[in-house]
Amino acid sequence: MTTQIPVSASPAERVRAACRLWSEPEFVARCAAVLTGDPAEGETLLVLGGRSAGLIPLVYWPPVWAARALLYAWHPTAAPAVVAALRHDAWRVREMAAKVCALRELGEAADLLAAALDDPVPRVRAAAARGLAVVGEAEHAEPLRDALADPDPEVRRRAEQALDRLSDRLDRDV
Repeated sequence: MTTQIPVSASPAERVRAACRLWSEPEFVARCAAVLTGDPAEGETLLVLGGRSAGLIPLVYWPPVWAARALLYAWHPTAAPAVVAALRHDAWRVREMAAKVCALRELGEAADLLAAALDDPVPRVRAAAARGLAVVGEAEHAEPLRDALADPDPEVRRRAEQALDRLSDRLDRDV
């Protein structure tokens, strides 16, 4: 790998270096491609995974890393790939995509985030509630109210916070 992007650096540092090397839109396009199923290869894989890229099986990690990288670099052209990743087979990808939806305020993801409140994995449900706090509309309050009965305490906590934030954002009770 180029000395400009050390594999031992943190994910944020690797992303910043990659954006300097390739430009932010180019790096984000590489991440979006990985999220939509293209294989991460060469330097892109090393930027996304760092040292781990060569140490663990790559079953689902590259799209997880690609979504994580979008927490540090962004271009709106990546939005469709992130929204689509909410339906990924791997729960870690769905969770990270929900986090990106919240940070990047992807309103087009709201319905899929609401559906993710029924995900079999609590961490995905919690991330979906967090995303709905940011991008949800009044019609998403009902699934959030249902999540208040979730067996996982973190999901219940996130759903309660989401309902409060939704009410504040919409300036009305939901």
